[in-house]
Amino acid sequence: MTDFNSLSAREIAARIRSGDLKAVDVVTATLDRVQKANPKVNAIIQDCAKDALAEAEALDARVASGAPVGALAGVPVTIKVLSDQTGYASTNSCRIYSDVIATQDSPFLAHMREKDAIVIGRTNTPAFSYRWFSTNDFYGATKNPHNDALTAGGSSGGAGAAVATGMGHIGHGTDIAGSIRYPAYACGVQGLRPTPGRVPMFNPSGTDRGIGPQLMAVSGPLARRVDDLRLGLEGMAGYSTGDAWSAPVPLVGPTYRRRVALVTHPADMDTDPRIVADLERAAQMFRDAGWEVEAPEIPELREAVMIQADMWLADDHAAKMEAAQREGDAGAIALLNHYADRAAKFDTARFSELFVRRSALIRAWRAFLADYPVVLMPNCAELPFRQDQDLEGDDMIAHLWDVMLPQIAIPVLGLPAISIASDVVDGVPSGVQLVCAPWREDICLEAGELLERGFGFPGLLG
Repeated sequence: MTDFNSLSAREIAARIRSGDLKAVDVVTATLDRVQKANPKVNAIIQDCAKDALAEAEALDARVASGAPVGALAGVPVTIKVLSDQTGYASTNSCRIYSDVIATQDSPFLAHMREKDAIVIGRTNTPAFSYRWFSTNDFYGATKNPHNDALTAGGSSGGAGAAVATGMGHIGHGTDIAGSIRYPAYACGVQGLRPTPGRVPMFNPSGTDRGIGPQLMAVSGPLARRVDDLRLGLEGMAGYSTGDAWSAPVPLVGPTYRRRVALVTHPADMDTDPRIVADLERAAQMFRDAGWEVEAPEIPELREAVMIQADMWLADDHAAKMEAAQREGDAGAIALLNHYADRAAKFDTARFSELFVRRSALIRAWRAFLADYPVVLMPNCAELPFRQDQDLEGDDMIAHLWDVMLPQIAIPVLGLPAISIASDVVDGVPSGVQLVCAPWREDICLEAGELLERGFGFPGLLG
C-alpha cells in the first residue's frame, strides 16, 4: 500500500485528479494516522473525520464523472481552531468561546475548499493564541513531537505538531508575532508567513479585528516540504471582499538579484552557537549555488518589538484582560500583566507616534530589501524553549520577548518570511529564517527550497 506521507501534496492532488489514487483512501489513511499519532501529541482537538470522508467520497465521484477538480484535490489539511469552519466552534482554545459555531467558512478556507482540499481536523493553540506555548486549560497541552520537555511552539503549535507527525500534508496557521514560523522551528518543519493581504483573514462569526491584528496578523501554511507550502499558499491566497486588506497581487514577481544578507546576531543578540552554525551552513549553500552572500548592517529591528507590543497587546488592553480573566488562563493573564504598565500609558498621541515610526522602519527595510532580496537570520536567539517557560515569572517573559526579536519584528514591517528546518540534535530541532520584500513569497519559497535540499527534508515522526 502507498505511504501517502511519502508523496508531496502536489503529487497526491495530481494522482487523485488522474484517478490513480482515491481521495477516500488518502483521507482514510490520514485519519488512521491521527488515531495513532494524535494521542501522543494532542495536536488535533476538533475531529472532522465524518465530514472529511463524506467530502472525499463526493470528490471521487466527481473525478469518476469526468468533472474538473481543483489543485488541492483530496489533499488532507488541518485548520487552526481560531478560524471559522462551517459547523465547528471557533474557540481559539477558550471555553468562553465554545458556543461560537461558524455558519460559513473563513475566506481562506473557502478558497482551499474551492480547490478541493479536505479538512481532517482542527488544531490546538494557547488560549487566545497569545503565547509561543500551545497549552491551555480547555484542550490541554500540545506536545513537541521530538521532545516532551520542549514547547511545540505557538500559537500554531497544533499545526506544527500535526504536520510533523503526518496528520495532514498542510497545516493552516496564523502569525502576528511568530505563530507560524516559531512552531515550524520548534517542531522541525517548514512554515511560511505571507505578506499581509495575501491570504484573506476574516471570521464571519466574530467582529472586525483591532488595528494591530489587521496590520500584522496573517494566515499561512506549515508543512514538511517547501513545495507543500507553495501549494498551500496557492490554495489559501486570493482576493476576498471579507478582508479589508485583501489585495489581488500575483504570486510570482519579476526576476531578482541572487543576493543574500547574512545576519547572525540581529540587534546584537547573543545567538546560540548551534544556530549561528546553521546560518553559516545555509550561507555556504547559497554561495555554492552561485548566490552572492554578504554581511551588511541591517536596518533597525529592536524598536519594532515595542511597536508590536503596543499595537497588539496595549490596544484595548482592558477588554483583553477581562476575557483572559473570564477564561482563567494563567499564560494569557501573565502576558497581559507584563504589558499592563505600557497599556496604562497608551493614548492617542502614542498611537499616532507608533504609525509614524512604523512607516519609517518599513521604508528603511523596503529600501534594504531592494538591494538584498533575501535576509538570512535566526528564528530566535535560542533553541526551542522549555514547555511553559513563560510561566516562570515576569523576568522570564521579558527574556523571551527579547530573544524572540526576529519573530516579533517582522510582522511590524509587513514582510513575508519562511522558517526552514535544519536538523534535530538530541531531540532538539533548529533552523533558520529567510525574510523577503512584500509580496515576494516566491523568493522565500525558492530560497527555502535551496536550503531544504541542503539541510534535507524533515523526517516523519510518530
